[in-house]
Amino acid sequence: MINILYFSAALIAIAFFILVIYLAKTLNSLQATLTKVASTVEGIEGQLKGITSETTELLHKTNQLAEDVQAKSEKLNTVVHAIQDVGTSVHQFNNSIKKVSTSVSATMEQNQDKISQVVNWSGAIVQIWEKLKNKKARQIQ
Repeated sequence: MINILYFSAALIAIAFFILVIYLAKTLNSLQATLTKVASTVEGIEGQLKGITSETTELLHKTNQLAEDVQAKSEKLNTVVHAIQDVGTSVHQFNNSIKKVSTSVSATMEQNQDKISQVVNWSGAIVQIWEKLKNKKARQIQ
């Protein structure tokens, strides 16, 4: 029975030795992987610093652009207000012309009889004038 105990102890020692060897290989692989991860993280940190500086610069440019757009928008608002005032003036001018034309129309309708009398009289005067002209022309011949 002691032999079995020695044999079991030797078997446990061999198994432990094999376990230690595989554990050492695993830890070496893990160390290599962690070294690569560490170098990758360092590269990412460098890239993030570059991205951070570019983002900061882009943010400053964006703020400047926003301020420029705001200033131009305010200037454009004054132009729009001026155009609106011109439109209002044109509208008022059109209303004035409508009122004048309505007034002239109404006056024309009220004085239509007088106008037709003036036209008739002017026609009669023209006829008299032509007759006198013809009479003088006959006397000269």
